[in-house]
Amino acid sequence: MFRGLDIHVGARDRLALIGRNGAGKTTLLKLIAGRIDADEGRRTIVPGTRVVLLEQDPQVAGFATLLDYVLAGDDAPARHEADAIADQLGIDLSRDALSASGGERRRAAIVRALAQDPDVLLLDEPTNHLDIAAIEWLEGWLGRFTGAFIAISHDRTFLTRLTKQTLWLDRGTIRRAEIGFGGFDAWTERVFAEEERNADRLDAKLKIEEHWLLRGVTGRRRRNQGRLAKLKEMRAQRAAMLGPQGAANLALANDDVKTKTVIDAEHVTKNFGSRTIIRDLSLRVQRGDRIGIVGANGAGKTTLLKLLTGELAPDEGRVRIAKTIDGIVIDQQRKLMVPEKRVRDILADGGEWVDVRGTQKHVIGYLKEFLFDPNMVDARIATLSGGERSRLLLAREFARPSNLLVLDEPTNDLDLETLDLLQEVIGDFDGTVLIVSHDRDFLDRTVTITLGLDGSGKVDVVAGGYDDWASRRTVVADAKRAVPKPATPPVPPPAPPRSKLSYKDQRDYELLPARIEELDAAITRDEAALADPALYTRDPAAFDRLTKAIATARDEKESAELRWLELAERVEG
Repeated sequence: MFRGLDIHVGARDRLALIGRNGAGKTTLLKLIAGRIDADEGRRTIVPGTRVVLLEQDPQVAGFATLLDYVLAGDDAPARHEADAIADQLGIDLSRDALSASGGERRRAAIVRALAQDPDVLLLDEPTNHLDIAAIEWLEGWLGRFTGAFIAISHDRTFLTRLTKQTLWLDRGTIRRAEIGFGGFDAWTERVFAEEERNADRLDAKLKIEEHWLLRGVTGRRRRNQGRLAKLKEMRAQRAAMLGPQGAANLALANDDVKTKTVIDAEHVTKNFGSRTIIRDLSLRVQRGDRIGIVGANGAGKTTLLKLLTGELAPDEGRVRIAKTIDGIVIDQQRKLMVPEKRVRDILADGGEWVDVRGTQKHVIGYLKEFLFDPNMVDARIATLSGGERSRLLLAREFARPSNLLVLDEPTNDLDLETLDLLQEVIGDFDGTVLIVSHDRDFLDRTVTITLGLDGSGKVDVVAGGYDDWASRRTVVADAKRAVPKPATPPVPPPAPPRSKLSYKDQRDYELLPARIEELDAAITRDEAALADPALYTRDPAAFDRLTKAIATARDEKESAELRWLELAERVEG
């Protein structure tokens, strides 16, 4: 997997560990944790340092309850510490271990890891199966953590907010940059460009062939920038079609638009017992829409998905689905990945050719499109990493002809390059996409409409991605807090005159968004420059200047964002 790696973890390091699926990231964390031994080299640890590994797949089998799992072993945490963290995370540790959901097992594993009071915390895909509220809680905890951590994650928002250094495991070697994940793309662009120039200078065709994957990376990112621009246009069009306050029932201009409707839900309500999961939802989904569904675990995301696809009938209202709909569902279970089968069996039923939406492609060529090494064509599924299995499933399902994609947590276990590829495939897809996901950045890059569930049965319909929904939710919550409910309704006083923004406030409200974008660009540029490992030795003054400039820009950006939000709330009022 790798040879000759040199890694140092300092007392307060916040490291992102980046690498393609199968590169050995999980193996490296297990080596650092002391769970497995290296074939060569040595691991040295300061005496008394407590290193704790949060595993990607918590093994709860053999335990009666989740509490038994949390408190098992010589390194078990104190019961009161575990109970305190479990209460904050909202997990019932008395839950039967075998029947616990993936999200419950993940929360129990987080409780066990954090309650051990680690000095070094190793996090292997910590956000998998967590809802957004739990992810944000974990971000807050890690932000206050006084030790060091290394995190493997596909969640770009999580890594960008928390990390300050980056380890990049690539083709058996490791690189380190003293920048957080926010500067990772700019750093890798420079590395790839240099390697491509070096490869072009080589005469050996075989050596150049080894760079077949790298040549597509920068081009894919440039294409994704174009898709993001197209996505913004689509969101603007949908925003114009939504009624006041994000009402879901779309106003149709003429009969021609009706031919584009693929799902039409009218006043849909769904109850389970005495609890209302979905209340009075009206939604018209058109061909080409990318619908993101977000909310806490248990809020009803899967129920809503089943209602929209006809798998579940509503208690009230109706859902009409176009007769031409031919959908494929990629769920969280990955049931097709039988360990004894080969990659060739999954893609081509054991043959040499794959039928990709009516076009015959050789299985090896198709593997390359999904970032696989062609030599893996006869590998057993049991030998693939979790991310490689997820990527293989995507390759299989995207080959089938369809006009509706249903993706339930598609980003779990995927590496960042595969996420780029998945965004590209969704962007080029002609049909309609329904996505349930807790990956905030992924939703911001792919969906045109977000359906937000708060657990009360209400579904907020917002044109845009996760950030657009979160902003709407924040404004509404602040407005509710600002108006306390009286015990008895008093006689309403005369309405006060509406306050207007001053000239300075109005200018700030109009100009601050552009200033925030400028600061973002400056931070990204300076972080990229700071990524040069030789900069500190070559030019210490420049290193200090860039470090101070980044800190100053971040402070100014935070102040600008707070100022604009304050003004936006006044405008909303």
